[in-house]
Amino acid sequence: MDLARITPLILTFNEAENIDRTLNGLRWARRVVVVDSGSTDATAEIVGRYANVALFQRPFDSHAAQWNYGLTATGIDSDWVLAFDADYVADGPFATELERLPAEPEVDGYRAHFVYCVDGRELRGSLYPPVTVLFRRARGSFEQDGHTHRLKLAGNVVDLRQRLRHDDRKSLQHWLASQARYMRLEADKLRARRWSELDWPDRLRKLRLVAPGAILLYCLFGRGLILDGRAGLYYSLQRMASEIVLSLTLLRDDIKGGAPS
Repeated sequence: MDLARITPLILTFNEAENIDRTLNGLRWARRVVVVDSGSTDATAEIVGRYANVALFQRPFDSHAAQWNYGLTATGIDSDWVLAFDADYVADGPFATELERLPAEPEVDGYRAHFVYCVDGRELRGSLYPPVTVLFRRARGSFEQDGHTHRLKLAGNVVDLRQRLRHDDRKSLQHWLASQARYMRLEADKLRARRWSELDWPDRLRKLRLVAPGAILLYCLFGRGLILDGRAGLYYSLQRMASEIVLSLTLLRDDIKGGAPS
């Protein structure tokens, strides 16, 4: 695949700790589009150092709306879009693989797997799922799914061999503040869906008390993160803390509403 046919698209909000590493790995791109939600840190200044990056500002309403704005209102005219979070890092072999992708008309997207990092230290495993990052622009759109977004594609999606690094270096305080917002949206999603519509992880989450302890044990022993020392413990406790916030949100709704869902 000709790399000129690919436009990387990134969403940002106060990503000064991350965005430089992400953009540095995309120097091969003819044009990179960044849609910023009104950052108050040095994000815009860092983005401005890259001659191949076009910066757009849009007030945030939802992740799906931001992504769809990036697809339709920023002048992207390439056949393919590479949708990156601001803490994704790609090394040279990733671009080489993209360049060597064969022409396959029946394929609409390519899915990346990840190496999860804690302050640059790689973990042997995580709960971070594979993500369809490369897709045909004309066939993709985004919809909201709880606190995050989901890419809708009609055609086939295949796996890439090279893995991306997920390396978010924002502060713990920033992460904690985000969880209250994210888990509010997750709680609304769980309440809006019938039990039969939920997968097993979400069914456990809806039980309030089960998920936090289960996720801690699974991370430490099921994913082997107990062998990653402090970084593995940190990640495992983060995942448990997220589930505790969700359980608290659901329980508070139960109390205010008078009955659990």
